[in-house]
Amino acid sequence: MVAVNDARKAAMTAHSIAACGGSVRGRTVGVLGLTFKPETDDMRDSPALPIVARLVEDGATVQAFDPEGMQQAKPLLPAGVRYCTSAMQAATGADALVVVTEWNEFRALPPARLKAAMRGNVLVDLRNVYDPAAMVAAGFEYQSIGRK
Repeated sequence: MVAVNDARKAAMTAHSIAACGGSVRGRTVGVLGLTFKPETDDMRDSPALPIVARLVEDGATVQAFDPEGMQQAKPLLPAGVRYCTSAMQAATGADALVVVTEWNEFRALPPARLKAAMRGNVLVDLRNVYDPAAMVAAGFEYQSIGRK
């Protein structure tokens, strides 16, 4: 089971980088959600750990936000990650946005406002939080997992 989970996290990371044209070097990537699941500060087995580490390793500037897990995440993530005070701050100026944890507060973000805050238009929804048609209508290059 551990191997399956690790493979899934690697696939999520590869999917995120591919959505950015195959490289994140020199780009700013906003990451929404750091904890293993919403409504907790639990970082054990969080997919954000390998995703953020790989993004940083591949040359991205990562700006991250989680409603509960920021303090728990800091010692586990690479130096240089920018910790934001809100989801909108994590999106501001980002070339791409990656949703890792399905917090309800992320669902409530107005797509047009989210898009307006970003420099780019790539949104990788690893938890299928958003309605694809609404995100495309807002101007996003929307990528999700396991659905068209």
